[in-house]
Amino acid sequence: MENIKDCKILIIDDEQSLLEMVKNIMVKEGFHEVFTACNCHMAIDKFREIKPHVVILDVMLPDGDGFSLMQQLRGISMVPVLFLSARDEDENRLLGLGLGADDYMTKPFLPRELILRLSIILRRTYFPPVLEPKGKPTFNLGSVFVDMNSGIVKKQEKELTLTAKEYALLDKLYSNKGNIVTIDALCRAAWNDNLFGYENTLMVHIRRLRGKIEQDPSHPKHLLTVRGLGYKLVLEG
Repeated sequence: MENIKDCKILIIDDEQSLLEMVKNIMVKEGFHEVFTACNCHMAIDKFREIKPHVVILDVMLPDGDGFSLMQQLRGISMVPVLFLSARDEDENRLLGLGLGADDYMTKPFLPRELILRLSIILRRTYFPPVLEPKGKPTFNLGSVFVDMNSGIVKKQEKELTLTAKEYALLDKLYSNKGNIVTIDALCRAAWNDNLFGYENTLMVHIRRLRGKIEQDPSHPKHLLTVRGLGYKLVLEG
């Protein structure tokens, strides 16, 4: 895959008109392979068939819900997921992000914003900036081994894969290890923006990251909260 427009996109929504609209937006933007599914059963079959690079997923589906479907997909692949839903309550957004989604947008939406958010996800996952060093660090957090080259965490003989957001946050924290990284700086690292009011969203990703890199996530020794300021990564502990 040489270009972001070569990425395969799977759109899952029960509204046929919206499916066609989002597909047309993607095709007009230059994406070559855009596929659709209107229920969970069809989505699983299509996912296995085409092996998409990213999934755009609705919450409300006729034979289930997007949250449960995402958990099924996570059993198959760590493909990035962007929720696109009419359910805009904070609890739904945080639930989606807490399950490991890379982003959560609500309907109605601006087509340009959808393209921008999707492009950010795809670039971070499959096309890291060419200015970044080719060799990323490997390091230990206690008995946990982290390989930033592959985005893999080895913990208690298990291999855990970092999501795109978790990777961006950990990369920013490691590059400033031992120092406080502010909430604004972490939001810029993960979302390329200052996301005012997204502290809860950041907290969800930090909690999931702790679940992978800490032996006891409830009592972290390495990814520390600096109340009122941000977070700090400490290698010793």
